[in-house]
Amino acid sequence: MTDRTNARRGYVPDDERNFSPESIEVMRTASRHVDYLINEGYDLKQATTFVGNHFLLSDRQRLAIMRSLATKEQLENREIKRLEASKLYGRDVWIDGFNMVITLEVLLSDSILFECMDGTIRDLAALRGTYRIISETADAVRVLFDFLKEMKIYSAIILLDKPISNSGRLKALIADTGESYPFKLDIQIQRDVDRTLYEKENVITSDSIILDRCLSWVNLTAECMNRHGREALRVWE
Repeated sequence: MTDRTNARRGYVPDDERNFSPESIEVMRTASRHVDYLINEGYDLKQATTFVGNHFLLSDRQRLAIMRSLATKEQLENREIKRLEASKLYGRDVWIDGFNMVITLEVLLSDSILFECMDGTIRDLAALRGTYRIISETADAVRVLFDFLKEMKIYSAIILLDKPISNSGRLKALIADTGESYPFKLDIQIQRDVDRTLYEKENVITSDSIILDRCLSWVNLTAECMNRHGREALRVWE
């Protein structure tokens, strides 16, 4: 079942104001303050709240900053573990299903995406335990699978979060789409996807917590952005 009421994943009308050129300049100044604080040991959320209050930032602007920044230690750790896509030849890849599908839906919906300090592309789409298939979902899965086909992987293990609504429907859509692709496909619905991915290599996700703990990862969303000729916003400098 496709949800026609949310045709643009991640779109919020106020974002034209939240992320106007003038707002981006204010956010970049705020980001410098947050970056300093988190590298001095302050919690990211608390630092963003403190700085956001000073600069009168909206909730969306604060979320964009939080998702874009990372400490120097985190950036170094993520970069060490990052694999070039060409290294996936003949390998098994582990995919954070909802994370990747939703970001690609946002990409195909022409909604706002952000270039983050670690090189990943992240969105502001709120999930909060609910998900509905939209008109871009099937194309988002094909974008993912076309990339994996080009990289000539051996198999893709896609993990979907059981607590999220319509995970079964998404699994069925992914399975149907995957029938025409040459790699093996294993789609699992699990209660704790993050914890499973902590122990894996060749992980495809932009989730910061997973990136900090997994053994190795591939920056697929940035590759897809380049191929679609899209530019992401940068709220830091």
